[in-house]
Amino acid sequence: MSDKLYEPIIAVPAGNVCGEGPVWSQQEQALYWVDINAFLWQRYCPQSGSVHFWQFDEPVCASSLTSTPGVFLLALGSKIIKWNAALDSREDFSHPEQNLPGSRLNDGRPSPFGDFWVGSMQNNVDKNGVGSGIDDNSLGTLYRIAQDGTSTVYETNLGISNTLCWSPNKDIFYFGDTMQNAIFQWDYDVATGDISNKRPFFSGFERGVPDGSAIDSEGYIWNARYGGGCIVRIAPDGTVDRVVDMPVSNLTCCTFGGADLRTLYVTSAHQDNELRSGSLFALQVETPGMPENVFQLTS
Repeated sequence: MSDKLYEPIIAVPAGNVCGEGPVWSQQEQALYWVDINAFLWQRYCPQSGSVHFWQFDEPVCASSLTSTPGVFLLALGSKIIKWNAALDSREDFSHPEQNLPGSRLNDGRPSPFGDFWVGSMQNNVDKNGVGSGIDDNSLGTLYRIAQDGTSTVYETNLGISNTLCWSPNKDIFYFGDTMQNAIFQWDYDVATGDISNKRPFFSGFERGVPDGSAIDSEGYIWNARYGGGCIVRIAPDGTVDRVVDMPVSNLTCCTFGGADLRTLYVTSAHQDNELRSGSLFALQVETPGMPENVFQLTS
């Protein structure tokens, strides 16, 4: 990998239709990510360069490490499952979008409290993985999934749920709506896992729209800009600190990885006439990221 800071390289020329949801396993020193439209769950091991994937029968949208090594939560389009890596076993866990065929789950991450937060959107992927446009900006919901699989609704009437991050001192929660070109923040109570006092944080940035994000150890948000061809680093006060130009238009999400958490992995989606679109990118950064939170399984 290049030693130059902020210089993106292709880690995996994956050719994803819609790469998303990167998660770094520090224990495995491996990156997991999804291809929503291809119904794929993927793993990349930087040390060996090996890539492995698993096929599902519906979109795989987001994921989470859990307190049980080798077991993940996977947010599929219609439900959340527990997935055992060694056995490739798949067990239904939660159905927050049950009886809502017009919508699907999208971005999600575990919280410092140990539960799982996930947002939804209008379902834009058919049973064959073919994508379609969004014509209803009110079908999205923000859910909190407890350790027993029960769900609680925190926000409704959302367009496309994206960006779920918590500040390093665990007192602020960030969540975005792509269709509003906005990221919001709430006060976060780490003792109860609740959020309150919603307020604007970052909106109206002219390059693309906000997709997924990661947060570094200084509390700066790294936001992937779909259609904007860049990653923007946002200061805790909501101002732009840095814009990193990327070689493709549709950046979808990012996370920090590597032994020192100074490698930013960035997923992307296909764009006609962009040969490198759909790749998994990596770039070296100066400030390390935050370790992934972990969902606390009860069994």
